[in-house]
Amino acid sequence: MSTRSVLGLIYTLEGLKACGITVEPTLKKYGMSLDKISPDAEIERSLELQIYKELAEQFNDPLIGLKIGRGMSLAGYGQFIMVLMAAENAWEALKTGVRYQQLTYLFGHMSLETGERESAITITPVPLPAACQRFLIDRDISGTFQLVEDIQQNIGSSLDPVRIEMPYPEPDNAEAYEKRFRCPVAFGKDKVKAVIRTQDLAIRFPGANRTAYALYQKQCEKMIQAREENAGQLATSIKSYLGLFTSDLPKAEDAAMTFGVSERTLRRKLSAEGTTFRKILDDVRSSKARDLLINTQLTIESIAHELGYAEAAAFVHAFRRWENTSPAQYRQQSKA
Repeated sequence: MSTRSVLGLIYTLEGLKACGITVEPTLKKYGMSLDKISPDAEIERSLELQIYKELAEQFNDPLIGLKIGRGMSLAGYGQFIMVLMAAENAWEALKTGVRYQQLTYLFGHMSLETGERESAITITPVPLPAACQRFLIDRDISGTFQLVEDIQQNIGSSLDPVRIEMPYPEPDNAEAYEKRFRCPVAFGKDKVKAVIRTQDLAIRFPGANRTAYALYQKQCEKMIQAREENAGQLATSIKSYLGLFTSDLPKAEDAAMTFGVSERTLRRKLSAEGTTFRKILDDVRSSKARDLLINTQLTIESIAHELGYAEAAAFVHAFRRWENTSPAQYRQQSKA
């Protein structure tokens, strides 16, 4: 639930390294080294995001996400890609991809929208740290496009998109996106959307095999089940995830999407661990507040904004509940 294959991180780091980004110092902080990461290991989503957030400080190429997506190897998807290739046609493959999306490297929720003439693969991004938001959205859609492109080579037919929609304002280098996806690209939408011709969904896959498809389905199910059984404390993972943000902290429904569960399931599991999302959010905010009061000269209003409060009064009220004193008094006592 809170972990996933480390292969997505490995491919991304190798791509970043090829683009001139120095990755080893950041990895060393977490006891990791690129050439010693076991490819069959799992990694916490929050840790993977933290690594990207820190590496983003080195990014000076706004198109780096598109470039990294090109290197998301087909072979790296394991049983996930095998079950897609054994599907009857593109329609079944896409439905299967949505069902087993936990086995992908996406930071978002994938769905399939169908229509009479046009259908669409959509990716609703999870809340991401601002520093690496565009990078990961670009990496995910470029990587998904690369996956479909690789599948096309195996089936000998075209599944090229009619148009692409992106969930952020149009950048200065928008033409690079049309060149990458070979179709018109619109920006400023609410999610990623790759529109395709519905008639293309009926394309039969030459490797279609019902026996193999059933076998790979079972293997995918077992992988997801094992991942959920081996998951650690959800509360710890969510606390690490919330700690990545300033100003606009994710809500419970956002965290649920990030960790691949429903909001109801998330709250139930946290309750079983003896906590709540509200308590974890309070813990993260109180920890950040103490650090900002002690180690910065930010005003109380600025700190309130950093913690996601609309008004300073709401922050002051919450801080009194946490520390039984006001933020100003806490700062003064700390200096003394």
